[in-house]
Amino acid sequence: MIVCITEKPSVAKDIAQILGATVRRDGYYESVDPACPYKVTWTYGHLCCLKDPGDYMEAWKYWALGRLPMIPPKFGIKLIPEESIERQFHCIESLIAQAAEVINCGDAGQEGELIQRWVMQKAGIKCPVKRLWISSLTDDSIRAGFQDLKPESDFQNLYLAGLSRAIGDWILGINATRLYSLKYSSPGKVLSVGRVQTPTLALLVQRHYEIQNFKPEDTWELRTNYRDVVFSSTGKKYKTQEAAQEAVDAIAPLPFNVTDVAEKKGKEAPPRLFDLTSLQVECNKKWGWTADETLRLIQSLYEKKVTTYPRVDTTYLTDDIYKKVPDILRMMTPYASVTAPILAKPKIPKSKKVFDNSKVTDHHAIIPTGQSPTVLVGQERPLYHLIAMRFIAAFYPDCEFTTTTVQGKVGDVGFKVTGKVINSPGWRVLFDNDKSNADDKPKDDDNDKILPPFTVGESGPHTPSFVKKTSQPPKYYTEGTLLRAMETAGKTVDDETLREAMKENGIGRPSTRAAIIETLFKRRYIYRERKNIMVSQAGISLIETINEELLKSAKLTGIWENKLRKIERGEYSAGEFIDELKQLITTIVYNVLNDNSAKKIEIPAEEEKKKSKGKKK
Repeated sequence: MIVCITEKPSVAKDIAQILGATVRRDGYYESVDPACPYKVTWTYGHLCCLKDPGDYMEAWKYWALGRLPMIPPKFGIKLIPEESIERQFHCIESLIAQAAEVINCGDAGQEGELIQRWVMQKAGIKCPVKRLWISSLTDDSIRAGFQDLKPESDFQNLYLAGLSRAIGDWILGINATRLYSLKYSSPGKVLSVGRVQTPTLALLVQRHYEIQNFKPEDTWELRTNYRDVVFSSTGKKYKTQEAAQEAVDAIAPLPFNVTDVAEKKGKEAPPRLFDLTSLQVECNKKWGWTADETLRLIQSLYEKKVTTYPRVDTTYLTDDIYKKVPDILRMMTPYASVTAPILAKPKIPKSKKVFDNSKVTDHHAIIPTGQSPTVLVGQERPLYHLIAMRFIAAFYPDCEFTTTTVQGKVGDVGFKVTGKVINSPGWRVLFDNDKSNADDKPKDDDNDKILPPFTVGESGPHTPSFVKKTSQPPKYYTEGTLLRAMETAGKTVDDETLREAMKENGIGRPSTRAAIIETLFKRRYIYRERKNIMVSQAGISLIETINEELLKSAKLTGIWENKLRKIERGEYSAGEFIDELKQLITTIVYNVLNDNSAKKIEIPAEEEKKKSKGKKK
């Protein structure tokens, strides 16, 4: 008998149908045909977790500064004490005991590997294990996956990375939370501290102070109108209106001279395909969806077989997907009018900005599977449309344009104007009549306007003026911009190529960032004002109280994330990573215990009102 263990009942049902195990039993599917050796069961996500402190030592059940740090000699797992979980686990345990082979059909990612490994370990598995590794739940993908099952050993480093992450979070999260709660909070109040949530909160607190301490400055810049075109000064900015007026008066009688006319042809490539973070960012920008809402919706699309695996951190496809693209496009019948121009070509374009094996680890970018989206409901529909149009656009030509830059002088003051003409819209035609996708068009610094012809050497009268500019503070984080900041360890990055390179040092994983943000809301460290994320006084006080940079630095936490990725690739030792965190928490405990400042962190009543009000929005 071969036992297949999936992560959800719905996935078990799909796989059981493919394998012919169509009879539903209590906790699993099987076949009445003796020729079909499969039984298909499922978990409900995590059935097991790391043991609590009190499971290792009776004294650790009770919160006391003198018992910190708590570092077990060896970490262990336990079954989550819930009736439904215990019942399903005992079903899996019984099936494994009878199995000649087990196939791990968990979600194909770090968390999915950890979930299944823990269940199999807890069940005392002794038979061989193989791994189903697929990027979509379509029937064809499942069949292909079962024809190419992998040995469990291929994913040992993936498991070790997930295990290291879980143990690291336990060491820092449990010890630091007890430490700061006992030292700085009121009796019975918990101050939640975590390896990822605390540096994320620190980003928000830093932005809070940048805005609070910002002092606006006024400057005045020269403009001049020549032949009904407004030119901007390329020279200095003036600190007073009087100085700007003097400059205007000085150049008003002088002629405007055209000194240079330059035309430059350019191209804009289609937007990159979506990874999970960029999808969450886009949905927050377009519709105000939270990261958690988008994650739940895209997970639903994956389980309904219309899109590929969602918890990914790459915007690229592997080369083997290229041959599947025509069939996917043909099956996308609701989009036939816009896929037809691609399919009419003798060969579909293959860009290195779309296909690059070196940029893909576990899974490729999120794309449609080609399955009909008629099963979708509510917000699932616009989300699918967003992904479908991004996928189709990837195979359209670049947008081609001509940028014209005209420079001139009045006396010794330089002026410039830039205009752009679209010569061939390329991929932009897909979004010209689609207001919901207007944001897919690139934002340009250049003015999208057509200029009249100018000739070098021409001159004539002009009308100078000035305009007042006031410097603006940084903007509050939204969920979208916070996700981007987590991905780049707090650095502002607009260039997509550079963004890809920085993901190695991002904080958190694409699949966990939404949960981290939700945790900060639940802990009342942050709250919403419309789309903006605001920091509560408790959140500010916590970050000000934590003196250990390693606990609150996005950059340093990004280094830990980089090490976890190296563990996954077999380039770094899981033992070294855990030892580093053990040393770190020991140092933190020592430093905090020696703090005699008598600080206390409280949540004022008025802050409670703010948070509850913000949560409703």
